[in-house]
Amino acid sequence: MTQTVDAPEASGGSRAADVLRARLNRPMPTDRVWGWIGPLLVGAIAAVLRLVDLGRPHKIIFDETYYAKDALSQLEFGHARKFVEDANERILDGDLDVFLDEPSFVVHPPVGKFLIAQGIRVFGMDPFGWRVAVALAGVVTVILLARIGRRLFRSTLLGCLAGLLLAVDGLSIVMSRTAVLDGILAMFIVAAFGCLLVDRDQARARYAEWAAVKVSAGQAMGDGPLFGWRPWRIAAGVMLGLACGTKWSGLYVVAVFGLMTVLWEISARRAAGIQSPVLNSLLRDGPMAFVSMIGAALATYLVSWSGWIASADAWSRQWAADNPPSTLGALVPSWLRSLWHYHWEMWHFHTGLTNDHDYMSQAWEWLYLGRPVSFDYESFDLGENGCEVERCSQAVLALGTPPLWWGACAALLVCLWWWFKRDWRAGAILAGVIATWVPWLIFVDRTIFYFYAVAVIPFMVLAVVFALGLIIGPRDASPSRRAIGVAIAGGYVLVVLAAAAYFYPIHVDQLIPYDDWRARMWFDRWI
Repeated sequence: MTQTVDAPEASGGSRAADVLRARLNRPMPTDRVWGWIGPLLVGAIAAVLRLVDLGRPHKIIFDETYYAKDALSQLEFGHARKFVEDANERILDGDLDVFLDEPSFVVHPPVGKFLIAQGIRVFGMDPFGWRVAVALAGVVTVILLARIGRRLFRSTLLGCLAGLLLAVDGLSIVMSRTAVLDGILAMFIVAAFGCLLVDRDQARARYAEWAAVKVSAGQAMGDGPLFGWRPWRIAAGVMLGLACGTKWSGLYVVAVFGLMTVLWEISARRAAGIQSPVLNSLLRDGPMAFVSMIGAALATYLVSWSGWIASADAWSRQWAADNPPSTLGALVPSWLRSLWHYHWEMWHFHTGLTNDHDYMSQAWEWLYLGRPVSFDYESFDLGENGCEVERCSQAVLALGTPPLWWGACAALLVCLWWWFKRDWRAGAILAGVIATWVPWLIFVDRTIFYFYAVAVIPFMVLAVVFALGLIIGPRDASPSRRAIGVAIAGGYVLVVLAAAAYFYPIHVDQLIPYDDWRARMWFDRWI
């Protein structure tokens, strides 16, 4: 049955239209200049923590042994090649003639290594060169999160607080100073989340204007409008394609974020008073959302393999030529059949990875810092390497800042409660956690590591800031209520900052007395 609206008087229609606008889209903060200056200042803090002495340690640490050399190989040949046995030592000595004339099977897509290679292209094949792109990705992630927090909470202060907490987090710092893929993956995931937030606001603003005209004219809402051109959705799809092109775990994010934007669409149509919001969203907007997001992601992912596609001697590139297709398979281009086979081999590797490792952990241990990962550790006696006491240590430990992570565990419960109370912001934060953390709970037998959680921490930080915003209280609360809330929230932030400063030396390989290093090992499983 068609919904109708009685024609109101002009003033009544105007008031109803204003109510609709307010219900559909809360206004953004008016401090537009500080809305950029604040995040950029927080980004500057992140840059200092990530870029200063980035070349230390002057060695290839942990999984840099794969990604730095693969990045150099992609830069020189367009694909990965095998390398000589003593490649690491030769590279550190300045000898880059380390590759064999034989392709190498690598188990992650090319995007992350392409970005690492750009740092090598500009600064050379040394620790700073192969780390700088990842470090800059970490800085960009901090700035993005500050802007996202501003939009999510409609507060420049809370947005900048989110950026600051991410800037000082220990795991984020380590993963920004090490040439592995997860920090790059986190940047693309956060960027996609931000794009969808902008799309949500723009779509709701358009629904508000459309519905306001209908209400003012006393017309029926009917099935509502269909907004075909939504560029921020396409941008989100591109970011998700780049995420999948960095590591396959981006696929979980595609699924969860896709569902999230559908739920946002249903909510917008319901708030606008459009009839059958669920059915209309699925049948009218759903196909457009699928094409714009999934189509953009798939196209971006395929383009990311262009170096491999153009390299006739890349691993598995000639598989299709050596394995003639069936009649139906002949319709598929040979490069695509070879790429499909490559992906089958990658899938087989990832699902069969069950080797034991000293620093492997289960995903449920990540949130409470059950088993951090030591990327590098060295000890020195008096007089060695500048050690001025009986014994010194240098360490790169991938460990989150404890009060931030432990506080985030409580904040996630707060978000869960407020999501049940229909606060969409809490649901959005939980969607980010679900996309980046929950899938790893399934892989109880696979070899996985805590540092994968660098993609989770931006959303955990948002959960913390959401809870701190509740503690501070609404703008119309009494001055005493706000003062108490600010004191509690500010005290917690100061504790996080103090802890971040305390642990910073063991994140960035600073030389410290052994006793100082041991004092930071609060639990035996941190060693």
